[in-house]
Amino acid sequence: MVLLAQCLGALYGLLAVVFGAFGAHALKKSFSEERLKSFETGVKYQMYHAILLLILSFNLNLTTSHEKFMIYCFIIGTFLFSFSIYGLTLSASKGKKIKLLGPITPIGGLLLVIGWVLLLWSFIQNIV
Repeated sequence: MVLLAQCLGALYGLLAVVFGAFGAHALKKSFSEERLKSFETGVKYQMYHAILLLILSFNLNLTTSHEKFMIYCFIIGTFLFSFSIYGLTLSASKGKKIKLLGPITPIGGLLLVIGWVLLLWSFIQNIV
């Protein structure tokens, strides 16, 4: 589990830099200000959670079911949230918005929230 979190954290970080540069340079001319901000939101959340995955993988054993579920929430939530935003903004800029992706973004966001709740709960358990 640690290796999975480290590899995906590194991959998400790498892709966030690539997508951020792509958005800043290649998409600036073809995207509206609103679409560009949405795309940037996906990049930011992807980078935040890439860093979080790396931090958690170096500081926790990730052996309990609680920790594993938390990591899966962050991995899947990041993918669903950020990549659905990329798909929505890119397809909308081409005039062929993929509406199926619309409901996926909040599902990804919900998984991220659950991951953060599980992280908070693990801290609370250590206090009590």
